[in-house]
Amino acid sequence: MSTDSAPAAQEPDREPDREADIPATHAPAPGLVALFLAFARMSLAGFGGVLVFARRAIVEQHRWMNADEFNETFALCHFLPGPNIVNLSMVFGSRLRGIAGGLAAFAGLLLPPTLIMTVLAIIYARFGDVDVLRRSLAGISCAAVGLLIAVVFRMMTPLLKRTDPLALILMAGVFLAIGVLRLPLPAVLLVAIPISVGATFFLRRKVAA
Repeated sequence: MSTDSAPAAQEPDREPDREADIPATHAPAPGLVALFLAFARMSLAGFGGVLVFARRAIVEQHRWMNADEFNETFALCHFLPGPNIVNLSMVFGSRLRGIAGGLAAFAGLLLPPTLIMTVLAIIYARFGDVDVLRRSLAGISCAAVGLLIAVVFRMMTPLLKRTDPLALILMAGVFLAIGVLRLPLPAVLLVAIPISVGATFFLRRKVAA
């Protein structure tokens, strides 16, 4: 009887160890006010585009998504009509807090810059011909391009780490088609999306089998 009771007594001790080894990849889902404030901060900091700051806040700062989930969500938003970052705010907020969360993130993203740009538009209408202002805007545009290139490389990191040849081939093919050959974006997407979805489905089904 002593040999049978010893393993049974040890089983409860093993389960907590397994759970302790699992890293917490996600923070608790934010409330509506937190969503509004988070996207408001992104929009206010988003000089040259909000995508850079959105990824930093969502993935690195708040840990509401991991890098792969952010890439997948952004890919979906990229193929939907409308501005990518606006689509992202709605999809992301709805994913965490339903329709109300999507509206909170959407309002936080658009309300502060709308108010600021209204004031700046009035100022620019009066002082837009000033040479100093034009040079300043040219410098800001260079910084915006640098930020965009940086976030593109950050988003490529999960694909490079997985060394997924199919993903890398598709990414290179779309880049060549649009960036080098100057093919129409809708035509490239109509070809690339079915190939990507079909190939991914086939490979996952093959791995599961």
